[in-house]
Amino acid sequence: MPSIADHNQDLSRSQEVADLLQSGTFQHARHMLKVLAAEETAHLIESSPPPSRQILWALVDEERRSDVLPFLGDELQTQFVLAMENAELVALSTELETDDMVDILQQLPDRLTREVLQAMTTQDRQRVTSALSYPENTAGGLMNTDTITVRARHSIDVVLRYLRRHDEIPDMTDNLYVVNRSDEFIGILPLAKILVSDPNKTVREIMLSDVKAIPVDMPDDEVARRFERKDWVSAPVVNENGKLLGRITIDDIVDVIREDADHSLMSMAGLDEEEDTFSPVIKTTPRRALWLGLNLITAFIAAAVINVFQDSIDKVVALAILMPIVASMGGVAGTQTLTIVVRGLAIGHIKTHNQRWLIIRELAVGIINALLWAAVVAVAAALWFDDMILGGIIAAAMIINLITAALAGAILPLALNKANIDPALAGSVALTTITDVVGFMSFLGLATLFYA
Repeated sequence: MPSIADHNQDLSRSQEVADLLQSGTFQHARHMLKVLAAEETAHLIESSPPPSRQILWALVDEERRSDVLPFLGDELQTQFVLAMENAELVALSTELETDDMVDILQQLPDRLTREVLQAMTTQDRQRVTSALSYPENTAGGLMNTDTITVRARHSIDVVLRYLRRHDEIPDMTDNLYVVNRSDEFIGILPLAKILVSDPNKTVREIMLSDVKAIPVDMPDDEVARRFERKDWVSAPVVNENGKLLGRITIDDIVDVIREDADHSLMSMAGLDEEEDTFSPVIKTTPRRALWLGLNLITAFIAAAVINVFQDSIDKVVALAILMPIVASMGGVAGTQTLTIVVRGLAIGHIKTHNQRWLIIRELAVGIINALLWAAVVAVAAALWFDDMILGGIIAAAMIINLITAALAGAILPLALNKANIDPALAGSVALTTITDVVGFMSFLGLATLFYA
């Protein structure tokens, strides 16, 4: 296992390569890249502006590219792969693990994918085609076919001799999989048990048969939750008939968890989780412009509400000063609830049976905070403008908006999720519109009643 010192050394080398690139010393940089770990090379490429990326990739030896490519983001992978010749892609297929090759092919145009598959050997083509038949966000899309299987009737001594015939075993192999004559999964045989068991015992005597395999069509987020709950390093994947198809390893689950976290974070701002930090202007601008346009529409809706009460604002200028407070407090309160609910949905905590309790809890929190901060704002407004009525109006408006925000923040993501709409993406815009409209409507509406 790499030590902290090794990691720090790789970071130092990465910085040195970056400095060499800036100074134009490409030959020295090529030599440094040869000793840099694959993941650090990928990190160096991703953290460089587009022109430097092309130079760095060109400096990476062709035989090392298959090691570096899996650590790159999807957008960069596609960019580099599209520039490769078919022969180089076919060579990659023999060096990359099945799941990594499938991830790359899924990003390519169908025509190019067919050409690459056609150029593969029959065995490699069958292996990759089988994995390609499953959706990317399922267990089948995550699994690898590099499993070692044994039969229950064999002795541990036979299993050990079988393992010694291998030059190496697949990475992160913590279990062997026990199957019957029809290749149906019946249990696992931990390597740790093999090492400490009597060689004369049979696999059946020491295998674990109570392990549930993962269905091939299970969504990847549910797979990740199972790994989290069970503390698995790897897990078998089976089809609807119980036949062993492959396995999923923890490194793939880490990718799923990271992608889900990126999705939740980036979606709040209307951005794609694959958004590249150093993406060119021509790609970045349209993505952000669309979201800004949508927000502009919601801003016009809020402005239209304010316009309805223009006469009241003209009479009492203090309303224009105070009304952002009501909308802002509602927006923050709603976002707090929305974030909690979206996270709960993402990690599988929120189910049908506990939604009502959660909504009531958020409503109670909203009411308490509404009463507390309404009192604070009421006193501040009354003293500031020497107007007790104005203090009462803003207090009432804040109570209305904070309670509305709590309910909207809880109910909105649940409703969107039920309608198969991503609550992380659509929830924030809808919530902002609701809290702005309700905040302005309640504050200016009450002011119109009292000051008309």
